[in-house]
Amino acid sequence: MRQSLVSRLYSSATEAVDRRIGWHRLPWPLGMLTLVGIRNRLRALNLYDSGRGPLDRPAADSPDHARHLTARTLDGTYNDLREPLMGALGSRFGRNVPLDRVYPEPEEKALSPNPRTVSLELLTRDTFKPATTLNLLAAAWIQFEVHDWFSHGDNTKANPWRVELAPDDPWPTHPMEIQRTRPDPSADRDGPPTYVTADTHWWDGSQIYGSDPAFARAIRTGEGGRLRIDPIGCLPEDIESHVDLKGVAGNFWLGLALLHALFIVEHNAICERLHAEYPQLDDQELYEKARLVNAALMAKIHTVDWTPAIIAHPTTVKALRANWWGILGEAFDKRFGRRTKIELLHGIPGSPKQLFDVPYSLTEEFVAVYRMHALIPDEFVFRAVQDDGVLQERDFPKLGALHVRECLEQVPIADAFYSFGTAHPGAIVLHNYPRFLQRLERPDGELLDLAAIDVLRTRERGVPRYNEFRRLFHLKPAETFQELTGDAAAAAELSRVYGGDVEQVDLMVGMYAEPRPEGFGFSDTAFRVFVLMASRRLEADRFFTDDYRPEIYTQAGIDWVEANTMRTVLLRHFPQLAPALEGVENPFAPWRRVPAVAGQAAAEKTAAARAG
Repeated sequence: MRQSLVSRLYSSATEAVDRRIGWHRLPWPLGMLTLVGIRNRLRALNLYDSGRGPLDRPAADSPDHARHLTARTLDGTYNDLREPLMGALGSRFGRNVPLDRVYPEPEEKALSPNPRTVSLELLTRDTFKPATTLNLLAAAWIQFEVHDWFSHGDNTKANPWRVELAPDDPWPTHPMEIQRTRPDPSADRDGPPTYVTADTHWWDGSQIYGSDPAFARAIRTGEGGRLRIDPIGCLPEDIESHVDLKGVAGNFWLGLALLHALFIVEHNAICERLHAEYPQLDDQELYEKARLVNAALMAKIHTVDWTPAIIAHPTTVKALRANWWGILGEAFDKRFGRRTKIELLHGIPGSPKQLFDVPYSLTEEFVAVYRMHALIPDEFVFRAVQDDGVLQERDFPKLGALHVRECLEQVPIADAFYSFGTAHPGAIVLHNYPRFLQRLERPDGELLDLAAIDVLRTRERGVPRYNEFRRLFHLKPAETFQELTGDAAAAAELSRVYGGDVEQVDLMVGMYAEPRPEGFGFSDTAFRVFVLMASRRLEADRFFTDDYRPEIYTQAGIDWVEANTMRTVLLRHFPQLAPALEGVENPFAPWRRVPAVAGQAAAEKTAAARAG
């Protein structure tokens, strides 16, 4: 994006202030103005197009695309009407750093230091370090959203990475083999490696609705636009039996199941509302409108609920609300509506679509900063919402894909939500990576050290290491390990593993190690990618911008998005959670533990309401 002289001067000034003082140390009005300048600089210098990938232009009149003007397509085509393949299933990941900086290191260097050594010596959880400002739903939420945003698809089994192991390493095979990322079949041999997505790049709820037409048909009831879900909160067993657990579905676990169930029943509630308002809409129209509304609501929840919970600095909380509501704020919108299309005043929804001169895609750098597996605890305690009594305890492997139905048959879904809402996730720091993920047995029997894979994947895909990443995002690199981490013991560990060379520190390790701003659950380095891409995911999507209007959503649909939050969604479907959420400002922050008396009163009230 070309910047005007005034914009360049403003961005340079805010960058200088940020480097000298830090945006997070400024009063919030100055902090927000600084973040605006930082974002402008990132838009100008940190968006790069990797090309299209192996796609053919889709036929606009095919059955899968015939309603593309007013509905999202399963494969993500026709979100951009001029470039219908932009962001579609099978298109390439873009980059946030110049393309000449994304060539992977030679293989020997890509394996140095040894990823298994980094996993064991810097990441292994010694004691559980909780993130006390968050609840466990926050950990489940980000994986739920990641499954909507990106997937590199099934890895290739040919020519795996071979990671040498110490003789006494208990891993069953020496060397450890890690499958390579599936290559882009249309990659330019003379250019840097490119990779294509197995999901769409759009924020479209594809983790629920699917990208495969057969699955998308199978989860629909065929009446009233609704989706299928069984009484305990699982997909019907006839669908489950056809899910391929060798792929991404093998990563399914109870936390994902809870959110899938919540937004399936939310979809159905939206359908009921739309049918009441517009009885002329048929099954297909209700389904399409409800999907638009549900996806927009999830995007809103991520923007105004989840993200302010995990980066709970006063400046970022206000900035994120301004992303959705504008500087005039929610109260103005509720009273007067969105009176103009000016993003600064009213927020991104309904403002003009913006690409900033670069075709939209998610990026490899965006993927890299969302490696947050440390959020997951090793042990889970399930409690009854009625009286906070312990129902059962399970370790994570007993919550995986093969155990979700069994768990929800034993722990009612409302109790499971309560248990997640009152428990803490892990902090995203060194020595807090779940041990079971370092020896993860997938449903198909494959054994993985996910921490070693996280380190290697970033190197493999040409994402720069920590210091170079900071340079390319206009941040000061760390000159010493002590400067990087601010902790003498951690600095000594890092120096030992990385052979005294701070330039070799992996991006993920550096982000886990660095000090962070007040209220931040992840690093300021990761935040720079978020500053750029969080807005871009909304601004580039016509269903959040040009077509966020009653003519596409219906007025009732727009009203549903504007009126609802994570709190209202939870309480609509599980009113017995009300005592636990009372006085809790953000539903992704820890809930109240319900005393027995209050819990009993809530249970009696719920029973009376149902009887009535």
